[in-house]
Amino acid sequence: MRFFGLKSCDTCRKARKALADAGHDPTIIDVRADGIAAEDRASIIAAFGDQAINKASTTWRGLDDAEKSGDPAALLEAHPTLMKRPVIEQDGHWTIGWKPDVQAQYLS
Repeated sequence: MRFFGLKSCDTCRKARKALADAGHDPTIIDVRADGIAAEDRASIIAAFGDQAINKASTTWRGLDDAEKSGDPAALLEAHPTLMKRPVIEQDGHWTIGWKPDVQAQYLS
């Protein structure tokens, strides 16, 4: 299991704690410190398309209209913190966010 997120993100901290409490020991990838590998970025975009971009983020609000209309993969390459978080990969299956449906997959 790999966990893509930010150390400073409250949702990511809650998700990591819940996963640990459920017995999971994911490899943590901090997208700010570690970045997102090109093949992982491609898989995330393939799985979620433009929904991989967090359009409520401070980073998004700081972009100009030309940047906002750009390719999601290029946006994530230039601004990894734009990724909606957390993204979890387990055995080739990807999930995004930490809503009840995602929690049920990992915590039940």
